[in-house]
Amino acid sequence: MNIELINICKSFAGKLVLQDISFQEEVHSIAVIGPSGGGKSTLLRVIGGLLNPDSGEIKIDGIKIDFNEKALQLYRRNIGFVFQAKGLFEHLTGMENMMLPLIHSFGMNKYDAEKAGDDLLKRFGLSDEKNKYPYQLSGGQQQRIAIARAIAVKPKLLLLDEPTSALDPEYTAEVLDMLGELQNEGLKTIIVTHEMGFAKNACEKVMFLVNNQIIESGKSNEIFNAPKSPELMAFLNKILEWKV
Repeated sequence: MNIELINICKSFAGKLVLQDISFQEEVHSIAVIGPSGGGKSTLLRVIGGLLNPDSGEIKIDGIKIDFNEKALQLYRRNIGFVFQAKGLFEHLTGMENMMLPLIHSFGMNKYDAEKAGDDLLKRFGLSDEKNKYPYQLSGGQQQRIAIARAIAVKPKLLLLDEPTSALDPEYTAEVLDMLGELQNEGLKTIIVTHEMGFAKNACEKVMFLVNNQIIESGKSNEIFNAPKSPELMAFLNKILEWKV
């Protein structure tokens, strides 16, 4: 999947959040890293069609994305989304959370939706959790169900915004193992993350955002082993010094 961003700009209440973002890569797995407030989450939402840019263009495999609601609804059907913790509906069980978008957004009948949900929960070792409510699940279980729900519709691209930010280390490992397995199977992913080990070892490429701009991007091993910009050098030195 080729993703091209052309001079993307976005502001909120007069505050610039994305400034002339331009980027073109053949995407398998990309980690988006950088300090808080640099525009990472906003960029992810623009790529996913959840936010319209103030200016600029996005092309997927050479096809320009139209930022009108009708076109965006069709576009989003090929995108899976996983956000930070609390991504499940609290009043629904794990299985009901799985089935809801399949039935209401994709028109699947109840029997097929339940079978699809059951197959995925079984695959990821979550069958025992399917009748539990989110408050009865660990943070890692909640996020793994959220990921399973996102891939149930067989998206062409999975977008994840800090999916492990609120998790303890053991639950973080569960979620990252699941993502690594899906990436190895060919699922295209873009993940905003502070998990540098995952970004370096599990993602093919890295995009570094700071001060609302892409300062550096490239292959993960090159980005981490030979950063070129002083901003990225300073960021990695600070992060890796404390292994956070």
